[in-house]
Amino acid sequence: MRNIKLTMEYDGTNYAGWQRQPSAITIQGVIERAIEEITGEEIEIIGSSRTDAGVHAKGYVANFHTNSKISIEKFTGAINSKLPLDIVILHSSDVPYEFHSRYNSTGKRYSYAILNRREAVAVGRNYLYHHKWTLDTESMKEAAGYFIGTHDFSAFKNLGSSAKTSVRTISELQITKDEDLIKIYIAADGFLYNMVRIIVGSLIRVGEGKIKPNEIKDIIESKQRSKAGKSVPPGGLCLEEVFY
Repeated sequence: MRNIKLTMEYDGTNYAGWQRQPSAITIQGVIERAIEEITGEEIEIIGSSRTDAGVHAKGYVANFHTNSKISIEKFTGAINSKLPLDIVILHSSDVPYEFHSRYNSTGKRYSYAILNRREAVAVGRNYLYHHKWTLDTESMKEAAGYFIGTHDFSAFKNLGSSAKTSVRTISELQITKDEDLIKIYIAADGFLYNMVRIIVGSLIRVGEGKIKPNEIKDIIESKQRSKAGKSVPPGGLCLEEVFY
C-alpha cells in the first residue's frame, strides 16, 4: 500500500470548504472523485486543514493511500486531467505509510488581503476584503506584536471549535501595505476555528482607531470572544504554506 502526498492550490469561491459534505460541493469531495476515477479505488484523502467555504489555498497538503501502480511522475498530471480549473495539484510524491498530512504538521502560514479604498474592485474581488474606511497600518503593526508568542486564544475562536486547548504559539504576524492593498501574514503551530479571521477583524478595529494597540493584550488575557473583533469574510483568506 502506497501513501501519496499531494501539494495543491485552489480557489475556494465555489466550494463549501475543504471537508466532504453529503449535500454540498467541497474540495475534498471533488479531488476524491478524480482520484477514484484514475485508480478505480474508493479513496479517502486526508487534508492538512479544514478550510472554510470561500477560503483559498496556495500550498495545501493532503495524502491518500492507494494500491495503484501509476508512477509518481504521472500522478500529478493524471489527477489534474480530472479536476476543474479552480483546483490544481502542484506536486505529488511517495511518502512513508505513517505520514499524516494533518497530525504531522508543525504549523501553517496564512495571508489575508484587504483592499483599503473607497471604491470596491471588480477584478479579483473574490480574493480581497473591501474595507472602505482608511486604516492606520502603523497602529495595526504595533498591535500585531501583542499576538506574537504563546497565549490562550479563547477570545479569538468562534463557537464550533473542537480543539482540546485554546493555547497556540504565533511565530509571525506581519502587515504590509502597497498602495491600497494591505496584506496580513500570520504563522502559528496551529489555529482555532476562525482564529485568523477574528485576529484580522481585531486588527481592523485598531486600524479604525476604535481600540488602542495595547488593548490587544487585555483582549487576549480576557479570553472572552465578545471583546475581540468580528470575524472578517472568508474571501480574503489564503492558506499559504503547511509546515512539517
